[in-house]
Amino acid sequence: MAPPDLDPVIHAQARLRVVAALNVLADGDEMAFGSMKELLGMTAGNLSVHLTKLEEAGYVRITKTHKGRTPVTFVALTKRGRLAFEEYTKAIRALLDNAGGVT
Repeated sequence: MAPPDLDPVIHAQARLRVVAALNVLADGDEMAFGSMKELLGMTAGNLSVHLTKLEEAGYVRITKTHKGRTPVTFVALTKRGRLAFEEYTKAIRALLDNAGGVT
């Protein structure tokens, strides 16, 4: 049996952390960019680059708005992103199972 393919967009460590953090939110909920940056311990520039890759793949939705005069960016996992993460986790589990990992 061939090993499962791992989604290269999600497989990068930083993007996997982003998607995993968003996946714990309820469907349709979003997280502020600043909160995500703190939670993941990433710089704004690094997080921005990875969010752009995820947005281009259709895995996240980025909404820019204002609270008063302060710009705020919110990030949410799309249905496509949630499905991609689910498929990714299944592929990782299958890979580990085939390697003798514990189920």
